[in-house]
Parts: sequence; structure tokens; C-alpha cells
Amino acid sequence: MAARGTKSTALGLEDALWEAANSLRSSMDSAEYKHVVLGLLFLKYVSDKFEYRYAKLADLVADGTSDYFMPTAGARQAVLEDRDEYTAEGVFWVPAGHRWGDLRKTAKQTDIGQHVDAAMEAIERENPSLKGVLPKNYARRELTPETLGGLIDTFSRDDLAAAEHDGTDVLGRVYEYFLAQFASNEGKNGGEFYTPRSIVSLLTEMLRPYNGRVFDPCCGSGGMFVQAESFVEEHGGSRNDISVFGQERNPTTWRLAKMNLAIRGIEANLGAEWSDSFHDDLHPDLRADFIMANPPFNISDWGGERLADDYRWNYGTPPPGNANYAWLQHMLHHLSPTGTMGVVLANGSLTVDSSQQGRIRQRMVDDDVVECIVALPAQLFYSVQIPVSLWLCTKDKSARRVKSERPQRDRTGEVLFIDARELGYMENRTHRNLSPEDVARIADTYNGWRGDPDLKPYEDTPGFCASVTIEQVATAGYALSPGRYVGAESAKDDGEPTEEKIARLTEDIRASFARRAHLQGQLERAIGALGC
Repeated sequence: MAARGTKSTALGLEDALWEAANSLRSSMDSAEYKHVVLGLLFLKYVSDKFEYRYAKLADLVADGTSDYFMPTAGARQAVLEDRDEYTAEGVFWVPAGHRWGDLRKTAKQTDIGQHVDAAMEAIERENPSLKGVLPKNYARRELTPETLGGLIDTFSRDDLAAAEHDGTDVLGRVYEYFLAQFASNEGKNGGEFYTPRSIVSLLTEMLRPYNGRVFDPCCGSGGMFVQAESFVEEHGGSRNDISVFGQERNPTTWRLAKMNLAIRGIEANLGAEWSDSFHDDLHPDLRADFIMANPPFNISDWGGERLADDYRWNYGTPPPGNANYAWLQHMLHHLSPTGTMGVVLANGSLTVDSSQQGRIRQRMVDDDVVECIVALPAQLFYSVQIPVSLWLCTKDKSARRVKSERPQRDRTGEVLFIDARELGYMENRTHRNLSPEDVARIADTYNGWRGDPDLKPYEDTPGFCASVTIEQVATAGYALSPGRYVGAESAKDDGEPTEEKIARLTEDIRASFARRAHLQGQLERAIGALGC
């Protein structure tokens, strides 16, 4: 993530590719064009990885000092065509005739769409884990050969390649950038498949999913998993330290997630197909160490009337007209006894008292599962302008060592409130972003409060954070708005005595009144001179 007020030079490639790809869109709707572009990027990725592995094997079988050395041309070719040599390295098998180089040769032909569809079908057929995932409608009439050929040329740049020996994940970075751009273009609908990176980064830095089971029951395009995996690797671990589980009810978004995770080389259990978490829980026995989720806000069509007596509603039956407390309880059901979950919800969930929601919130607070509430600024999302909050919940606030092997203090009976509504910066006219410094401030406050010995001891900061007892929350009617508890920011002492400051400000005000009267007199004389 670029620092506040700067633009990373690494984004030059993404910007150039986006501009080139967008110029080819013509009149095609952004929601449709998204699948065209992302499907081609995925095809480029799997082909690049295959070609790189092929070239490496070709060198090995010809090297007399290598264990792979084969003395005859026929034996060498047999190794090069051995599917296991690719799949064992996490590389998808791409059949001859359907590789990126083959598509480049036919990019200018009128039947290029049919060639792309055939490649997608062949890759799905040869790789069962991709069955039903890839888009296969490139031969449609509204997708012109000029558009497809132009995209293939655009994505054939030498500096756009899958991660190779240097570990640079260029294609993964471009894929995520395009997801964000399409989400921005689609506005409200973009929120169905993309959570802004700064929010995902914040959740990840707060939860610290070093190892264990990570779950997102409304995973969208899989951004939470991508960031969790990046976090683990940045802190010296490996992607094998976490197990990824997810679920997504939108079929096109589920496919995006499968492709996004495959590009990153992340093995995830997203179920055999898309499915609704409330009515067809694909992971009924899962108890996750970390849950990270951004469920759709305030949805009223979740079918709650059919789940009135569901076993997941430990704190009360959520109303059929709003799924916010259904999501919270569904995730708490899937949380391990010592796990922690972070959920993005609309601010209304913090204070709503209708339809038994206030009663559910009260029971959650009394049961001591609510650990931290973070109020975030407005305009962080592409889909909605309203401010949102993070709910951090756990079933165990006792002093112990957590998955990361870091100790934490006993926080029984305490709730941390953080008011971050004034943080962030305007990235453009409509979208706000959190800087890395903002993310670090919030995450360090939370983890310092939990007792991380590597961070400075926690202290309440007026206007920003406060640690309160659940008895204090009860006294406040179980409202969870951080602004109610953190108070006002302390005024900084500038060293000027109060009496002198009042006298100075009074004189300034009187001088301003005098200047205004003088200007008003000049204006009246000027109007009089005009005979008005």
C-alpha cells in the first residue's frame, strides 16, 4: 500500500494496463467486461506458470549433472509431457494448442473468441479443481475480435508475467488492482465482490492470523484470504501455516474467488460450488481460529423466517428483516473456543434496539464475547458512503498464549472502544482510504490493549480509545458506539495563560468587527456614488 499522499512506482504497470484495457471496453457494461478481463488474466497466469515450469524441466533433462537428466530425446519429451511434474509443483496443466502463445498467434483472427473458449474448456477439463470456474463466453457477438485481440496484446507485455524465480507476484498484483478498479466502476454492486484493501489490511493486522484455520463465510473474491496469506509470509511464515475455508452465495463472485486464490497459489476450501451460508452451511463442523468477514450490510432477503429456531442463535433469534445479528451469531458458532473474529458491519448494529436486536446485543455483551469495537470513517467503501464499524469478538479473554505464541493479558469483563472516524485521507473526490500509519495506530492500540509485550502499554486516549467494563456498557444501555465512551480529544496546552488567551481573542474579535464596519461603509459610499 502506498504511503499517504504518494503513489507507489509499482502502480505504474497496473495503471497503464487498466487504461489500455478500459479503452477497449467500448459500450460493454463494466460488470460483464470484468469477467472478460479477469478471465484472460487468469489464462495468462496459468499459461505463464506452465511455460516457466516447462522451460525449467527442459533445462534439467538436458543437464548431465541433474537427477532429471535423460539421455535420449524421446525420454526427455516424456518428462516434459508428464502431468505430475507440473501438478506436484502447484502448476495447472495447460494442453498444447491452448497456451498463451497459441492465442497470441490467433489474436487478429475473427474467430479469436472461439479459440479463447476452447482454451478455457481444455484447462477446466484437464484440471478438475477448476471445473465450472472459468468464463467460457468469449465468442459472443458483442465481444468483438478487436477487443479480444487488443486485450491479448495488452496482456502480452514482457513486464506482465506470473511469479517466477524472483518471487515477484506481478500478475497477482495486477489481478487485485483490476478487481478494485471494477468495484469502483460498478459502485454499489462492486461491494458484492470486493472489500477495500485498507480495511482488509486493518483486520489482518489486528487479528494477526499467523497460523491456524482462517474462515470467511461471505468471502467475495477472496481478498481476506489473500491478505492473510501475505501477512503470514511477511512475518516469516509460509502459506502452509494457515488453512483457508470460505463460502460465497453468488456464483460469479465464487468463480472470481477461485481464480483469485489460484493465481496466488492459495489452496482454499470454498466448497464444491457456491452456496448460502445461512441455509446451506458447507462447513458445519468447522471451528476457526480466525474469522475475517465483510458481510453485506442490513440485508433483508436472507430467509430468516425459515430459520426461527436455528441452533446458531445462542443469543436470540435475529429479525427476518435484517441479517446483521445473524451474521454475528453464525460466525460465533464457527469460532473456536480461543479464536478471534473481526467483522465489518453498518453502524446501525451498534445501537439498534428494534426487533429484539438490542436484546441480542445485550446478551453478547453480558456473555463477554464482545472484545473491541472500532468506528471507521465514511466513504471507505465503493458501494456505500455510510460509516461502518469493526466488531472484534472472542469467547476467551483470559490471560494465555495465542496462536502467534505471543502472550495476552486477562481482559475478562472489559471492552475496548476505538473511534477512528477522523482518520484516513481522501484518495479522490468520493473515496477515502486509510494510510499504513492509520492501520498501524489502530492495530497497535488493540494489540497493546490485549497485552502484547512488544508494544507500549495501553493507555486511554481521549477522543480516540477507551477501555471500559461491561458494567459501564450496561449503564449506557448496551449501546456500542465508541464516541459514547472515548470522550473528546484533550486540548493541547500551548503555554499561553487562559486569561491572556481570552483577552487576546476578544481583541481579535473586536478588530474583526471594526474591519467589517469599515468595509461596509466603503461599500455603501461606492453604491451611493453610482446613484443607486
